[in-house]
Amino acid sequence: MLPEKYVITVGRSFGSGGRALGKLIADKLGIEFYDKKLLVKAAEKAGYNLEYFEKNEERAPSIMGGIIPFSMGYYPMSWIGDTSGNGSDAIYRAQSEFIHELAADQPCVIVGRSSDYILRDVDNVVNIFVHAPIDACVDRIVERGECADRNKARVLAERTNKLRANFYNFYTDRRWGHADTYDLCVDSSKLPLEQLADYVIDYVKLRLDK
Repeated sequence: MLPEKYVITVGRSFGSGGRALGKLIADKLGIEFYDKKLLVKAAEKAGYNLEYFEKNEERAPSIMGGIIPFSMGYYPMSWIGDTSGNGSDAIYRAQSEFIHELAADQPCVIVGRSSDYILRDVDNVVNIFVHAPIDACVDRIVERGECADRNKARVLAERTNKLRANFYNFYTDRRWGHADTYDLCVDSSKLPLEQLADYVIDYVKLRLDK
């Protein structure tokens, strides 16, 4: 039996289908699902002034505007709308606080945003990472209509993965995509997403069975 409150975080390489898998898992469990867009909407509804949070594509901020710690994690600091200094710093702090609020309020699936690290001291959190061979990722990117050309899809995947790795590695003391960073790593090319979702759910239930 799953606990009343728990969180499944989903890290993913671009084109691996991590977001789609996270949505499937949430739907099958009947719990809330948050990707970047839904996090923005939920945060705004909760009263956070995140007008340019939506523009933050999981990119590490420039350190030229000020000194920023390299392992910030969660800061218990409310968003106050101050855009002085480095905007990405303030956005990350607000984002971290809001993700903590979600975890304290309801069971949910959260995709990306270094949510596994942000919730590292919270009970009942299971962190998964979804990856696939680059050719499989390219196939999925083309199928999704994000690129018509396979070479462009490959470049997009490699560039996006680099941005995500830089973002994650900047804000945490862990390494993006490394197996020892997560509880479970899955190759989405090995099984249909529907079956993979059931597999992850079985793992979560075993891990969190009360």
